[in-house]
Amino acid sequence: MDVWQLVLVGLVMLLGLLGVLVPGVPGQAIVWAAVLWWALTDTSRPAWGVLIGATALLLLNQALRPLLPGRRTRRTGAPHRTLVVGGVTAIAGFFVVPVAGGILGFVGGIYGAERIRLGSHRDGWASARTVMRAAGCSLLVELFACLLVVGAWLGTVIWAGS
Repeated sequence: MDVWQLVLVGLVMLLGLLGVLVPGVPGQAIVWAAVLWWALTDTSRPAWGVLIGATALLLLNQALRPLLPGRRTRRTGAPHRTLVVGGVTAIAGFFVVPVAGGILGFVGGIYGAERIRLGSHRDGWASARTVMRAAGCSLLVELFACLLVVGAWLGTVIWAGS
């Protein structure tokens, strides 16, 4: 697989990660489709292993989705951009501090956005907790599953030399 095709697969995955943050956009499906595209082009064992693992993880995430609270941000009073800021900082955090940085970035981004919006630590933290209870958990689980898939793809591309 040539470098440009890998870049395009990576861009599609990034689009899928951002799609998780936008209601109505099938972010998980976009991430999975990018892995499928890559695995069909690069028919090595590691590529197919990542595809199988991604499929299992994203199907498990879909099965667990009804058990998680829905995205009800309107009830919290927080704007949708708070979740977008949390998602973007989670994506950045995942790659800065592998795996754990995704969770820390998400919660930290929500807190930071709410602290700036509300003006105090106490109000920002209270709002961040409310947002996490109302919508953050389901979004974080979906985003984290997609981040794990993207991380597995990236790791395979780097270490397996695909």
